[in-house]
Amino acid sequence: MTKPYSSDCCRGCGYTENEIGELVSTQKEGCHKLAIHDWLKDLPETGKEFDVVEVRFKNTRKAFYRNANELNLEQGDIVAVEASPGHDIGIVSLTGELVRFQALKFGADMSAPDLKKVYRKAKVLDMQKWEEAVGLEHITMIRSRQIANRLKLNMKIGDVEYQGDRTKAIFYYIADERVDFRELIKLLAEEFKVRIEMRQIGARQEAGRIGGIGSCGRELCCSAWVTSFVSVTTNSARYQEISLNPQKLAGQCGKLKCCLNYELDNYLDAQKDFPRSIIPLETKDGTAHHVKTDILKRVMWFSFDPHTIVNITAVPVERVKEILALNKKGEKVDFLVEPESTESIAQRGSNAEPDFHNVIGQDSITRFDTNKNQQKNRKHNRPQRRPINDNRKPNN
Repeated sequence: MTKPYSSDCCRGCGYTENEIGELVSTQKEGCHKLAIHDWLKDLPETGKEFDVVEVRFKNTRKAFYRNANELNLEQGDIVAVEASPGHDIGIVSLTGELVRFQALKFGADMSAPDLKKVYRKAKVLDMQKWEEAVGLEHITMIRSRQIANRLKLNMKIGDVEYQGDRTKAIFYYIADERVDFRELIKLLAEEFKVRIEMRQIGARQEAGRIGGIGSCGRELCCSAWVTSFVSVTTNSARYQEISLNPQKLAGQCGKLKCCLNYELDNYLDAQKDFPRSIIPLETKDGTAHHVKTDILKRVMWFSFDPHTIVNITAVPVERVKEILALNKKGEKVDFLVEPESTESIAQRGSNAEPDFHNVIGQDSITRFDTNKNQQKNRKHNRPQRRPINDNRKPNN
């Protein structure tokens, strides 16, 4: 008879205890962050399996451990691993040859003699103690915030993670400047009777640990798949001709969105041969100044009035190069573009109206609404009932 199913969706795993008292773990896809798909899993083994496994813990924390006891480990197995001090409980997130590629990605030395080890698969007693520790994390975070406010420390404790054996707790905090939390550590150690470790994180890391929904309507990239944070600057928005609106460029963490770097390389490659936009074009009608650029459509927009964007003209990049070459020789062109091609170029610009056809036949949203005039006509056309005469004599 198996015991009731126990789970922790924060870690993305569950377990049951079989008839002989062994622990059977199950992995729940989608309930844990930074999941990895093992695309080498179905390939035949070419030799001895790599003896290092990747183990994940709460939220985004992961580490590499050596399988010194040659345990038969698979993804989703709950294991007890070496910690300092004691042991910790984690979930195997990756095994096999793909761990080697992950180690190269993060710069971890797999041949280091001090690489921590996997002790064993977790037992029922380990799981009971681990669940008790997990249940204390939220209460500990609230209480630690109260203590920090009482000490008037300019910091925010964003998360707390207990070690699997409940002998140590990691406090993740955010601070804009250096904080002297020596007194805080003493009070926390007296309050919770565990070893305290303070770990500072940034605003992006906090958003990755807490999670949320972005302006695109999907889960935050930092909590779904981003493992390393690359610096994002406003130059990324300038190169892509994006309006420098702080409210639209900032993410949930208050910093610039990480997705500003996703298409940056494409835009940089596309505008390698673009002429400089600060150089005006000289024509016989006047001087044309650059207004905006559609990089992917290779169209630059110019206006003869540098202070307004009225009556702007779309000019292909090749034509701009030609005009600049003529201006460099001291010649002025008659017009920016051919008169007959102005309309076709403008259609390629960003101001072109979309051309679509109504193929569904939904001409009006209110086509099913009842007309008020029809309701009145129906009311007038109803047959009127004969009035009841109360003075009628009863039939004999």
